[in-house]
Amino acid sequence: MHPAPSIILFTVLSGAGFGLLALLGLGLPAATGWLAFAFHAIGAALAAGGLAISAFHLGNPQRALRAFTQWRTSWLSREAVTATAALTLAALHGAAATFLGVRPVVLGGAMAALCLATVLTTSMIYAQMRTVPRWRQPATPALFLAWSVAGGALLAAQGPVALVALAVAGVLQLHAWRTGDRRFAKAGQSVGTATGLGGPGQVRQLAPPHTGRNYLLDEMVFRVGRRHARRLRAIAFLLAVPAPAALVLGTGFAHLAYAAAVPVHLAGVLASRWLFFAEAEHVVGLYYDARQPA
Repeated sequence: MHPAPSIILFTVLSGAGFGLLALLGLGLPAATGWLAFAFHAIGAALAAGGLAISAFHLGNPQRALRAFTQWRTSWLSREAVTATAALTLAALHGAAATFLGVRPVVLGGAMAALCLATVLTTSMIYAQMRTVPRWRQPATPALFLAWSVAGGALLAAQGPVALVALAVAGVLQLHAWRTGDRRFAKAGQSVGTATGLGGPGQVRQLAPPHTGRNYLLDEMVFRVGRRHARRLRAIAFLLAVPAPAALVLGTGFAHLAYAAAVPVHLAGVLASRWLFFAEAEHVVGLYYDARQPA
């Protein structure tokens, strides 16, 4: 799949923002006054900013409001509904903590649940796609949630939570890469199934369907060399998990350590999310004989 920068930035930044807001709803940290305002503002800015960035990938951004109308059947619509509800409760929770000095437990719990639900709906947009076998596995939503909590915990300067979340996310990422590499073959897709001609025997292409580029090739077919992918995986994993963990542990949970750990971690997650799209093979690639190189 074509790794669109807007979608990569959206999923990473909004995930970290909603993760931070979810932890604030659970009282991590138990901040009030202007400190609470700062934390809520950072979380809302990342979450809402990420959502705004995603609009650049829409063919007709002026129709974005229609996303709210199909919540019964569309994960994208559910994402829009839960995100709006989560940000609304976050504004109320932030106002109560800032100006009244109280953190309503029920409101905070509902905010945390909606924030995590938003991340889950985002992940399900990809996890439910039968046409992309690499994404269609339980590790996809679990990984989105783990990265969200890990990033949120680093932003909230919650060392113990961050370390646990980073460890879980690291294990899930390695599992997703390992199982994802076999998902396409396991799905049993081939040129024969793509063309509907596989019944009589093995099918091979003599010529491409057409010679020019089109939307399907531009959006659904992207090639990244296996050697480059392995290097990027190593870099992504190092930046996303061990590096921020070492910064936090090595300084005894000092606040300045989080300021350094957050950008390092987000850089790693950005690289991981780029690979999430770049390595994902859409079955339409079979029709164009455009499988990933071995």
